Amino acid sequence: MQTVVLIFAYTVDAVLMAFQLAMLLRVILSLFADDGSGKFYEFLCAFTEPIIMPLRLLFDRMGWFQNSPLDVPFFMTYLLVAIISTLLTLF
Repeated sequence: MQTVVLIFAYTVDAVLMAFQLAMLLRVILSLFADDGSGKFYEFLCAFTEPIIMPLRLLFDRMGWFQNSPLDVPFFMTYLLVAIISTLLTLF
């Protein structure tokens, strides 16, 4: 039973690390892309946006950071994923 839990934890950790990498690549590519129409950038957006969307909707509904030039829900999602990943390594 302990082996199954360990395999599950490593799998979830690998997925979270891949998600964090995808988010970092999305930020880097958005800085250099003129219109963001590259296929790889579109893939990164399709991969990351379903996880970011709940926070984006919450922030819009509450009216938080509406006039901010930063994409705060994006950064909050990254922070939450990093915290979850760190918590998984503790077990």
